[in-house]
Amino acid sequence: MQIKTQGLVIREQVIGESDRLVTLLTRDEGVIRAFARRAKNLKDSKNAATGLLCFSRLNLYKGRDKYIINSALPEETFFGLREDLARLALAQYFCELACETVPEGVESGEYLRLVLNALHFLSKGGREPELLKPIVEMRMLSLAGYMPDLVCCAGCGAYEAPRMVFLVGAGELRCEDCYEESMGKAMPLSPGALTAMRHIIYSDFEKIFSFELAPAARQELLAAAEAYTVHVLQKRPATLDFYNSLL
Repeated sequence: MQIKTQGLVIREQVIGESDRLVTLLTRDEGVIRAFARRAKNLKDSKNAATGLLCFSRLNLYKGRDKYIINSALPEETFFGLREDLARLALAQYFCELACETVPEGVESGEYLRLVLNALHFLSKGGREPELLKPIVEMRMLSLAGYMPDLVCCAGCGAYEAPRMVFLVGAGELRCEDCYEESMGKAMPLSPGALTAMRHIIYSDFEKIFSFELAPAARQELLAAAEAYTVHVLQKRPATLDFYNSLL
């Protein structure tokens, strides 16, 4: 079966002397692995279009147990990411998140849109990497079915309190009066950090990148989003640790 779609190369592996096995985050088929024959040949049109972090228009053949890339044309290569190792490492972390959370064989336009926008800001500037990281983490987990309940305190129903905590294991809020240490790992959230986290998971897509945050609240948001991501994945991605080692 022939499939025409768009996709981002989120992982690549050289096979033999000239072939590539790539992992793609596609608009129509979710995350898939596909062979690109002769893609390492500089004269082949698939060479640039199947490189890591390249967003391309793809013509795929879907067989019984594998995909083959018949043709590919690059639309965006995000060259700016190669100029900064930390930004490149963060981009690769976003790709690993997609590998872990996006299923195969489903329409995945919202995942693709999220990652592409994040890569655009990383490559061109306009948004700080420190804010892009929790945005991608929390929004992607929400799309994948792991949206936390941040509406109010799960104990008393309080919408806001001077200080609230985010229960990482339960994915819910507690105010100071309702929180007990026996409830497990909890990340403190000031009103600013809580408002930002709510904005990320509940806002329309067009608005999720549009907010500012004071340094202290930003650190709370970063810590809570990372802790929740690691909990959901049940592991620490290698790309996450590498990115953090560069800061």
